[in-house]
Amino acid sequence: MTDRFDVVIAGAGPAGAQCARDLAGRDYDVLVLETEDEDEFPRQSNKSTAGTFPSMMGAFSIPDDVVMHFTDSVVLESPNDHFAQTQPGAVLEFADFKRFLVREGRERGAEYRFDSRATAPITEDGDVVGVRYDGDEEVYADVVIDATGPAAPLAKDLGVSDLERENQAIGIEWEMEGVEIDHPRYADLTDAMMLRLDHDLAPGGYSWIFHTGGDTAKVGLCYIQNEKYHAQGEGLSIDGYLEKWLDSDPRFADAEKLAGKQHRGSAHIQPPGKLSTDGFMAIGDTVPTIDPLWGEGIHKGMKSARAAAITADAVLTSSNRDTSAEHMALYGDLWHENVAPRARTRLLMTELLYLAPNERYDQLMRDLERADGDTLSEVNGGNPLAMRKLIHLDDLPMLAEFARKQLEKTGWLT
Repeated sequence: MTDRFDVVIAGAGPAGAQCARDLAGRDYDVLVLETEDEDEFPRQSNKSTAGTFPSMMGAFSIPDDVVMHFTDSVVLESPNDHFAQTQPGAVLEFADFKRFLVREGRERGAEYRFDSRATAPITEDGDVVGVRYDGDEEVYADVVIDATGPAAPLAKDLGVSDLERENQAIGIEWEMEGVEIDHPRYADLTDAMMLRLDHDLAPGGYSWIFHTGGDTAKVGLCYIQNEKYHAQGEGLSIDGYLEKWLDSDPRFADAEKLAGKQHRGSAHIQPPGKLSTDGFMAIGDTVPTIDPLWGEGIHKGMKSARAAAITADAVLTSSNRDTSAEHMALYGDLWHENVAPRARTRLLMTELLYLAPNERYDQLMRDLERADGDTLSEVNGGNPLAMRKLIHLDDLPMLAEFARKQLEKTGWLT
């Protein structure tokens, strides 16, 4: 096996595999290092609810045969109310989706080495020139990309990743059958993806039901251990909160978990720091990004993969293959422009949303019902003017307290 490539990517998740797919399609020599064994891939890394929308399916030519179920609407629930909006979507069979990306990348010429854990970058005179994996194995490349998610061994070593534990959101999900999708006490979730905002069930986070056909659904919850979690939480584990929901919600009275269909994952809710350096980029969940009401992390990861592929193509086609930090910074420009524009505003909205009390969630459902049809998507995109449509005078004390805490974080208040 050759130990020299144009690009080496650590991680074969959606971001890493899509980046390899793009670059191999441009005739670059690409190697992907993946920790899991190929025969079991992606058992350990099958962590996503895999809800997405036509924009992602079309932009990245994702075939229908990796879809578990097509949906027609999105639903937001609060403790005592709900809001529904027509929005075509799809719940992917995440394992099939990941295997499709790997297969397509290979067909285009990318090489995959499974059971190969990337452990550290190789540097020469401060420049990243390769990756060390599986102890003392080494591979060299002009461009190295970390797509390993929050583990981020390469990015952390290089000071690119600044993911902080206190900003980590954790989640658990089960695929279930016997779910009463259209219960008379709740919104009809037939062919819908639903998020529920309710601190009694997910303090500082949210829970979800994604219909996957018939009486089956993906059911889960996640939270960040923020102030709301510590103030309102009952000290339960993430599994404990899910069991509490399953025991108390009549939609699950006759539901059963499908054996072997449990998924766990994590993400970071914080502003992104550095995204690249000499000869190196961090993509996917290695970089934090989340939307206020509808995260759709898959699409963000795929977009970051494409931005990294465009950047690698630009530097590798330059006259002297200049992979200096200055030229690699194109990735950051593309990330902020196309992957997560208004990232800081969106993250502030996310923090505010998760800290609001339950009664405010009920009011939010009524506000969305009265607003025009584009308000939800505009809020999700970080539009402050759209957010103003949902603000009331009664929110001023909460906003003032939120602003004070933000100033404390920045050191302006001590």
